[in-house]
Amino acid sequence: MGKIYAVEYVTLDGVFEEPAWSGPYFNDELAGWQAANLEEADALLLGRKTYEGFKEAWPQMEAETGDFGKKMNGMGKQVATTTLTEPEWNAEFIQGDVVEAVTRLKAGPGTLMINGSASLVNLLTRHNLIDEYRIMVYPVVVGEGRRLWDDGTKVALKLTDSFTTKTGVEVITYVPA
Repeated sequence: MGKIYAVEYVTLDGVFEEPAWSGPYFNDELAGWQAANLEEADALLLGRKTYEGFKEAWPQMEAETGDFGKKMNGMGKQVATTTLTEPEWNAEFIQGDVVEAVTRLKAGPGTLMINGSASLVNLLTRHNLIDEYRIMVYPVVVGEGRRLWDDGTKVALKLTDSFTTKTGVEVITYVPA
């Protein structure tokens, strides 16, 4: 049986979108942790918006990011979309019933990592399909923007790991309780 884990950047007030606010706090500790997350994954599971952003950014960043960029660009991507029709960047599109499709993916072998993709994370959380939440809480309050958790999404979690980087980022790992 496969595993699905979500790796997310959030501010203290829960905002996850446009994480330019993370730059001043990113350091070697977080880079190593992110590399370990990516190394564990067999494929990415993404929502359309995150896929489109990554597809534009990562091919240009491979030279500066080395093995991380090579894996990011080379690995398969499962993308939940109702609008895209021409898969690129090693993607397969999940169209139709996303919960059913992800349930089938999870029943197979392999590990899927979600980045960003808040709508997808919320949907999968409501259907108990995410096995682990790895969240980086940045010591900044931005006061506005899309929050990771939508109104109505509920899940009880159990802390399994945590550490604080030298720049003050709390890295917390939860599993459903």
